[in-house]
Amino acid sequence: MVTAADPGETRTSVWLVARPTPPGRRRTEAPSGLDRERITAATVRLLDAEGLARFSMRRLAAGLGVTAMSLYWYVDTKHDLLELALDRALGDLSLGEPALPAGSGGPTETGWPGGLKCLAREYRRVLADHPWVAPLSAAYPNIGPHARAFDAALQRLMDATGLVGTTRTGAQLAVRQFLHGCGGAVRRTPEGDFCLALDVLIAGIEAKATA
Repeated sequence: MVTAADPGETRTSVWLVARPTPPGRRRTEAPSGLDRERITAATVRLLDAEGLARFSMRRLAAGLGVTAMSLYWYVDTKHDLLELALDRALGDLSLGEPALPAGSGGPTETGWPGGLKCLAREYRRVLADHPWVAPLSAAYPNIGPHARAFDAALQRLMDATGLVGTTRTGAQLAVRQFLHGCGGAVRRTPEGDFCLALDVLIAGIEAKATA
């Protein structure tokens, strides 16, 4: 099982650390044909193909045709690379345009309930396409650029509900728990059941918004 840090290890998110070139090394000495983007993309493909349990830097390097040590020019640890892959997968989310309030006459007039349904279904699709995303989301802070874009989209939808204070906080927490909770069961739960549960959740938020 992947954890955010090994026992006794203190680590900082890859998104919070500037990574200078190691002392005594010149950038021109880095392995040719590699960069962080290419390595991250290959990590996503390997995780999709073989799963999280079988992932290793050695397997990744073999697929790229380089030595495992070559990868450490671009990431400090396997954990850093998994964080990068997690955010890369979240980049598959189609966030679309912010949903407009019903009656606004805009081109995306679905209201926040329709927008929330679309966002939730997109998140479920990504979890189904990349089963390793759910456990990594629980293990690492989701603060990469694509994760922040998802959070911003959800925030806009919650703003549109008109809820405030503790009710707003509770509603957003319920949505987040619903989305993250479906991660482990996404392949076992029919989409119809997922959509029904989502409808019930949204109905509850609507009831609070109109109370």
